[in-house]
Parts: sequence; C-alpha cells; structure tokens
Amino acid sequence: MGAQIRVYRQKITSTTSMRKIFKAMELIATSRIGKARTRVAASLPYSNAITRAVSAVASQSVIDHPLVTSPEQVRRAAVVIVASDRGLAGSYSASVLKQAEQLRELLGTEGKEVSYFLVGRKAQGYFDFRERAYSRVWTGGTDAPEFGTAKEIAAAVLEAFGTDYEKGGVDEIHIVSTRFQSMVVQVPQVIRLLPLEVVEEQATAETDLLPLYEFEPEPAQVLDALLPRYIESRIFNALLQAAASELAARQRAMKSAGDNASDLIKKYTRLRNTARQAEITQELSEIVAGADALNAS
Repeated sequence: MGAQIRVYRQKITSTTSMRKIFKAMELIATSRIGKARTRVAASLPYSNAITRAVSAVASQSVIDHPLVTSPEQVRRAAVVIVASDRGLAGSYSASVLKQAEQLRELLGTEGKEVSYFLVGRKAQGYFDFRERAYSRVWTGGTDAPEFGTAKEIAAAVLEAFGTDYEKGGVDEIHIVSTRFQSMVVQVPQVIRLLPLEVVEEQATAETDLLPLYEFEPEPAQVLDALLPRYIESRIFNALLQAAASELAARQRAMKSAGDNASDLIKKYTRLRNTARQAEITQELSEIVAGADALNAS
C-alpha cells in the first residue's frame, strides 16, 4: 500500500512539472500572437497593391508572357510547403502536410512530377523519415519569419521556373500553407503562384475597379520587374499567416494540455487519498485485532 502511495506522489510531482511547462509555453504563445497578427495586417496593403498592379498588367494587355501564360504541357510543378520548426502545436503541421499530400495526388493524376521546397523542420523530418527527395529546405524562425527568407524562397522557385524541364525546371509553382482567420480557425490552403493566378488577400467591393495604367516601357518588361516582387510579397505574407496560425495552434494546444494536466493531478490526488485511507483503515484493523488477541489471552 505504501508503494502505491509513492507511485501516485511521483505521478503528481511529474504532472505538476509538466503543467508548469505547458502554462509557460501557453503564455509565450499568447504574448507573441499579437505581434504576429499585427505583422500579417501590416503586410496586406503592400500585398494587395502589388496584386492589383500585376492584375492590371495581365488583364489590360494582350501579352504572351511565360509568367502569365500556362504552357501547353505542364510536366513538373514546384510545391512550397510551409510547416513549423517545433512541435507542441496540435495538428498544425500535420494539417499542412496532409494538404500537401492531397495536392501531390492531384498533380499525380494530371501526370505532373513534383519538386518540393520545404519550410520548417517538421516538413523536413516528414520527408526524411519517408526517404523522399526535396530540392531545398529552410529551417529556423517559422514563428517569426523574416523577409530575407521569403526572398530566398522566391529566388529559388523563380530560378526553377525559368529553367528548362530537361535541366530540372518546373512549369508551375504552388504554395501550401495555413491561412489565419481567427484565434480559433486556421485553414490549410493551396495557392498557385505561377503561372499567374491572382488571389487578393481581402475581398474588394463589387464597385472597386482595377486602376487604368499606362505602361512604360512595354508590358512584358513591366511584368519582368513586378512579378518577382509579387512572388516575394505573396510568399512573405504566407509565411506571416503561417506564423500566426502556428502560435494560435500552440496556444490552444498548450491550454488544453495544461487543463488535462490539472485533471490528472486531481485524479491522482484522489487516488492517493483513497490509498492512504485504505492504509490507515488496515493499520487500525490490525491494532484492534492485536488488542483483541491480547485481551483474549
């Protein structure tokens, strides 16, 4: 009986320590989520402005440009997967990777090969464990992304897009990430970046019209200058939204883990008290039995 009480005490002690860790991580995520949401909101005006500019060039000009015109045959697609560096964020990374697997199956049914560009150690670990190849990987700072990382990713995928298929180039660029909607809802999404598929981050009113531009020099040269910046802004915005989603998911997961730890502590405390009462009852019974035996003699 005493051994059982010691086991419950050890479980209570270890669970209490884990609860402190969960609460600390919850507080850290809570303190960072505000800044992450602010960065997402701050990136939207520039992202929307350059999106509208590229849309205007693409829609107001009859132009055969490789960045806005789909090739006759798409043989290989680049897929950028944005996951997290750390765990303890619930199903955040698993949801992104599941969405990427669905995209892989879809591209496979269309007869397209896939070249992967990974962001986050969770995505890298997923591919390494399955011994699947990938072109590039970026790790570190997924919960606080920098614009320099977005520029590196954009440069890598644009280089692959401008390379011939026979030399390992790609004909399409997709990005799989998580769109931050609220502290409760974060949705995995797939966006085709190239050939150009313009999707604005915020819906505009029906009365809003694209501005009329006069292009100087030619529209093709304007696209050459705008589209790299467009891709950089889209990737950076995706990284920011993924960071906010990761922190929100970690905050919820750590709160749930802390609550579960509190419930376990209550359960183990109740079991320890029950075992202690049983031990006391047994000792009293033995004392009474011994006293009766002495009196009988």
